[in-house]
Amino acid sequence: MTALFHDRHDAGKVLARKLSLWAERDDVIVLALPRGGIPVAFEVAQALHVPLDLMLVRKLGTPGHEELAMGALALPDICVFNHDVIQNSAIAQRDIDQAMTRESKELRRRNILYRNNEPPPNLEDKIVILVDDGAATGANMRAAINAAAQQLPLRIVVALPIASEEAIGTIKKHVHEVVCLYTPSHFFGIGRFYGDFGQTTDKEVLTLMEKSRHWGKGHVHFSDERIRASAA
Repeated sequence: MTALFHDRHDAGKVLARKLSLWAERDDVIVLALPRGGIPVAFEVAQALHVPLDLMLVRKLGTPGHEELAMGALALPDICVFNHDVIQNSAIAQRDIDQAMTRESKELRRRNILYRNNEPPPNLEDKIVILVDDGAATGANMRAAINAAAQQLPLRIVVALPIASEEAIGTIKKHVHEVVCLYTPSHFFGIGRFYGDFGQTTDKEVLTLMEKSRHWGKGHVHFSDERIRASAA
C-alpha cells in the first residue's frame, strides 16, 4: 500500500489547506490530541495563525489487541465506551476497570508534564478545531468532543487526515463539521497510510507546543526546563 502522507507534519500541512476558512480569527483555537495529533495540529495552527493547545485523551485498548479501542478517557471525568467492541470481544469488567485505572494515571501524568497541572483553555464561545493523526473507531475523538462540549464552544470542528467510514459516521453525529482528507473503504489501521508513523515523544510534544506559543494567548507556556526534563 502506498502511503498517503510522508509523516504527521506532512499530513498537517495538507489538512490545513482544507481549513483555511478559519484562518486569522481571534475566536478559533486548535486542540491537539496527544501525542500523535500534536505534529498534525502544529502544522494546522501554524498555517491558520491561531493558538494551539492540548485536549488530553487516552485510549482504552482491548486486551490482547491494544490498537483496537474499547473506549477512551478525557479530562476532567469523561469516559466513552465502544460497546460493540466490548461485547464482540467478550471483555470482562475487571479488564475494563484495570484499563481505566492505568490510563487515568497516564492522563494525570501528561497533565502534569504537558500542562503543569493547569486547567484547560477556556473554550466558551470559541470555534474549536480538534485534530488527531487519524481515527479508527473514533473513541478518542468522541471523548475529546464530550470534553470540549462541556465548555459551551460556539462550534466544534473535527479535522483528521485519515479515518474509517465507521469513525466518521459516529463523529458526525456529535459535531458541527468534520473535515477528513481520506476515508478509505478498506481501513487497516492509521499507520499504514503514513510513510513514517513513529511514536511521538513527550519531548517532541513539549518542543512543538513551545514553538507555537507566540501564535496567540490562551495556552500553557512550555518552558525549556520542562522540555529538558521530559528527555531525562
